[in-house]
Amino acid sequence: MRFVFLPPISDRERNWASKIVVEIPELDVQICETRQDALSALPTASGAYGVMDAQLLETAGALKWLACPQAGPPPAFYFPELVASSVIVTNMRGIFNDCISEHVLSFVLAFSRGLHVYLPALFEGRWVKQLDEERLPTLPGAMALILGVGGIGAATAAHCSHFGMRVTGVDPRVTEMPEGIDLLVHPDRLDDYLPLSDFVIMTAPQTPSTEGLFVLERFKLMKRSAIFINIGRGASVVLKDLVTALHEGIIGGAALDVFEEEPLPNDHPLWKAPNFLMTPHIAGAGRDIDARRLDLLINNCRNFVNGKTLVNIVDKQNRF
Repeated sequence: MRFVFLPPISDRERNWASKIVVEIPELDVQICETRQDALSALPTASGAYGVMDAQLLETAGALKWLACPQAGPPPAFYFPELVASSVIVTNMRGIFNDCISEHVLSFVLAFSRGLHVYLPALFEGRWVKQLDEERLPTLPGAMALILGVGGIGAATAAHCSHFGMRVTGVDPRVTEMPEGIDLLVHPDRLDDYLPLSDFVIMTAPQTPSTEGLFVLERFKLMKRSAIFINIGRGASVVLKDLVTALHEGIIGGAALDVFEEEPLPNDHPLWKAPNFLMTPHIAGAGRDIDARRLDLLINNCRNFVNGKTLVNIVDKQNRF
């Protein structure tokens, strides 16, 4: 049984390949340094790690499994031929649950303590008066609406509940409420719960149903005091509409780690929007993330060789 690493290849992939060979000696692991190497190796490969295209897939007549290097890759990863094929795709879902949920909580706490006002004043050398308490959301009893309650969303819900917040989860496929969630609803009920929420937290992946989900009309459904947080995917939010919502006071504030265009252009009006916090797509950063990736990959390689069900199988049509 052959498993190939597709280009581009770095020392990380070479190191991983050597470790997989030690852990699973019965698996023939091959590094494909170039595209030509991949075209030569794929006809006899049962599994692969990396990004494919239609030509590579056409060559891979024996391929049964493709391991995606990311938790939520760009839409182009799921090209039509791959979606239509019988190849099973897995992703890296689950390895970021703690660091990203902690990042969300840092945004929640920042707005609850007025840091969205105090920190900009600090950087400008200004002493500002204490904010009116009515401008700051009190966490005990506050309602958090979390879109996407898989691993990251569920971990976020647990953090929120520890601060006394009430949590409503929105998810198309989760049927059992994770710990910390008080109510679970289908996405078709989203607009019913936006007006009730003090924090609207987007953790969902980029799918056909989440692209362009938050536009001006949806922001208008939210409380004027509500805080919008997105650490899911940038394509979920139309930034020009968010800029309008912030400048016109339609919502109380926003915090983003992901954007429609990255890096965010220097002249983008979002940089100067009021009540706004941002980080440069780093919520998933962590010291041992690569080790977690490797552990998940080795576990799935072992499952693959032993004919067991793979972890993190993706619905290719819906990209989650």
